[in-house]
Amino acid sequence: MDQPATSRREWSLRSVGRSLGTARLRLAVVVWAVLVSQVLLYPGLDGLIVALGAPRAIQAGMWFLVAEFGAFVAFAVVWGAASDALGRRTPLVLAGAVGGAVSYLLLALLPTLGVGFRGALVVRVLGGAFTIGAFSLSITMLMDLSGGNGRNMGAAGIAIGLGAALGSVAGGQLSAVDPFGPVYAGAAVLAGAGLLASTVSDTVDTETASTASDRRGFGTAMATLRSTPALGVPYAFGFIDRLTAGFFSLVGVFYFGDVFGLDAAGVGIALALFFFPFALLQYPLGSLSDRIGRFVPVVAGSIGYGVTIIAVGLAASVELAMGLMVLVGVAGAFVAPATMALVTDLVDSAERGVAMGGFNVFGSLGFLTGFLIGGIVGSATDYLTAFLVVGSLEIGIALVALPAVRRLASTPTLAGSTAD
Repeated sequence: MDQPATSRREWSLRSVGRSLGTARLRLAVVVWAVLVSQVLLYPGLDGLIVALGAPRAIQAGMWFLVAEFGAFVAFAVVWGAASDALGRRTPLVLAGAVGGAVSYLLLALLPTLGVGFRGALVVRVLGGAFTIGAFSLSITMLMDLSGGNGRNMGAAGIAIGLGAALGSVAGGQLSAVDPFGPVYAGAAVLAGAGLLASTVSDTVDTETASTASDRRGFGTAMATLRSTPALGVPYAFGFIDRLTAGFFSLVGVFYFGDVFGLDAAGVGIALALFFFPFALLQYPLGSLSDRIGRFVPVVAGSIGYGVTIIAVGLAASVELAMGLMVLVGVAGAFVAPATMALVTDLVDSAERGVAMGGFNVFGSLGFLTGFLIGGIVGSATDYLTAFLVVGSLEIGIALVALPAVRRLASTPTLAGSTAD
């Protein structure tokens, strides 16, 4: 009599495993699609802003990116709170993706309506307010899944990296044909992401959903930092690391076009040479930090990251600059997972969600700051100075925080966590 019951139980466990794998895959594809839609616009950014009525200048590109990303920072908390109050996330992911797709189509229509660049910035704010809902909540839905936070967040990390890589290549190719080609493609990808998300069932924990919204936002990040001051170390690294990513998304586009004469397709390839190794090496280099500890990946990796950023600005040929972009991606992959792991190492399991939320808040602010620093310094001086400033910030945080990272890496908590 036991055998049939055992068989049914084993079949049920296998069925649940398959269901989780399918949901994880679909949500990862949603995350990937949102990143593709966003990065599609980057390689042809200079041509797109001109088509929207702005001069071809770094500052115009800066405001184009800042408008969207400022909305990301402001509205991520709103979407999270709404999903917690509703007790469902799927319909909000669908709404965010479809709203983002509509904003892309509206952006492409603006020149025919006689709307200038300021109107385009307003549309970018509206689009960012929608798109962050699809992005943030699809990652939250991955967090809601059982089956291991490592697997779920690993799926999100790979999706983000590969989405950025493919978006940069495809966006460059489409921009070479039509400056609005990436905009139309982004709308289609976002609409498809929303439809795919609608096939995933919600797994919100309604008992904790009411408090989940309190775990996001700058105020909570600061409260977490006050209660665990050691988190200031990975938070600072996360801020600077994302700053460099924002810098490359803006200044890198103009740099490769102006200095080396690359068209949008070539710029897309140059950006992809960073994004591909950065995405594909996240998991193995994160595992390496589990074996050797966080100190070498965080400190040595950050110094190497800063040096290679400066080297790109000093490159005498496009071939050398592109080769160095690969090294920038490798160095970034060395730092990023170890820094996030350091956050996990420093807090109890019950506080990890709050601590990682704070890390992402500081990271988002870093991305936004990267746009601003890149745009302001690049416009006021030259490309080499901009690369020197940003690379030096990365090296500087590593040198200033070196004693703190060494101390944290030698604590019993960290020693135990890296040995697991």
